[in-house]
Amino acid sequence: MTKVSVIIPTFRRPDSFMRAAQSVLAQRDFADFELIAVDNSPEGSALPAFELLSREVSIPFRWTHAPTPGVAQARNAALMLAQGDLVAWLDDDEEAEPGWLAALVATRHATGAQSVFGPVIARAPDGARFASFGERIYARSGPLTSGVTSQSYGIGNSLQPRSLFDGAAPFDTNTDQTGGEDDRLFASLREAGAIFAWAADARVIEHLGQERVRIRHGLKRAFAYGQGPCENAWEQRDYLTLARHMLIGAGQVIVFSAASAIVVAGSTPHALALLDRAARGAGKVFWFLEQRFYGEALAAQPI
Repeated sequence: MTKVSVIIPTFRRPDSFMRAAQSVLAQRDFADFELIAVDNSPEGSALPAFELLSREVSIPFRWTHAPTPGVAQARNAALMLAQGDLVAWLDDDEEAEPGWLAALVATRHATGAQSVFGPVIARAPDGARFASFGERIYARSGPLTSGVTSQSYGIGNSLQPRSLFDGAAPFDTNTDQTGGEDDRLFASLREAGAIFAWAADARVIEHLGQERVRIRHGLKRAFAYGQGPCENAWEQRDYLTLARHMLIGAGQVIVFSAASAIVVAGSTPHALALLDRAARGAGKVFWFLEQRFYGEALAAQPI
């Protein structure tokens, strides 16, 4: 049986990390795995949780403190500890269903894919005013059945061979502040002819904090999502694809902004969904405007 390293990077969410870790420990139909954790906060807020968990678990559990804030820094530090043939990624605000890991591994065995992705069900806090808006922004859906797909997704809730990350710093630390380290990885894999697959039964729940269901934050995130394809095209010097994305984005801004203005009076959820698409279009047009979600920007927020 293939051994899997399940990696959970965390930043100032010790309770959420413990929920994620406990969901990994509750996996069924697949037992040959280890748990790797990285605390990326300067003060090491999750280290007591790591110590507590290390005394309770029966599986291999290794952890480290990477005090320089940065999303790529955290992932690279985790990979230094991983010993599995495969690596599965779970975000610290995600909670895996009991059959999650078995579904990811089964899909990889069935397809031979270099990277396997699963669904993300976003869940807003109880009573959140714009719950449906936040859940739409952060949810991930795909085909109804498992199999090969042409699309790649974010690295949270995904599986790859550990050999894919050979090298001192497989994730680009230039993305520490903005994110998108996974987009660059998967774009390079796609260019090299890698196979991607979708595991329809590998579901996780992503628990959204109050700040993530605010309209301003959601639109900023949508804007950044729109930037991704253009940033990748620029990195690969594919200027024709870049121009095409920008033209599509301009059309999205015009169409969806106008549509949202029409429906806003009578249907706020519908209007917000259209604004989401308009923001993604704006991100394609203004792909060069850096958006910071991680690293120093995250560390500067009040504890």
